[in-house]
Amino acid sequence: MTTKAKLLAVTIDCAEPVKLAEFYAAITGFNVDYAEKEYAGIGDGTTAIYFQRVPDRRPGSWPGPDKQFHLDFRVPDVDKAVAEYLELGATKPEFQPGDGWVVLADPEGHLFCVCPERS
Repeated sequence: MTTKAKLLAVTIDCAEPVKLAEFYAAITGFNVDYAEKEYAGIGDGTTAIYFQRVPDRRPGSWPGPDKQFHLDFRVPDVDKAVAEYLELGATKPEFQPGDGWVVLADPEGHLFCVCPERS
C-alpha cells in the first residue's frame, strides 16, 4: 500500500513574497502567518499558501502552454469579487475560456479563477 500524504500547503514562486501574501490574504481572508523578504505564508489553520522569492521568475503566457498551475476560488458574487480583486492589483486577461467564471492574474501574473458558488 502506498503511504498517503497530507497536503501541507501550495508554494508559489514570486519576486515579492510579502506583497503577494498580502494580496491573497485580502482575497481569501486568511491570516498572514509569516512575512519576510524571501518567504511568506498565509493560512486559516487548515489551508495554507506559501510564497517563495524567485527574483527572475516570469509569468507564463496566457493562453498558452507555459501555464503550470492556477488556483480556483469560489465566491458568492463573481462580478463583485472580480471588481474588488482588480482594485487590489489583479488584472483580467482578454482571453476568457468559459462562461460563469472569470480568469484573473495576480499582481505577479499567476492565474487564478473566480468561480461562482454551486447552486
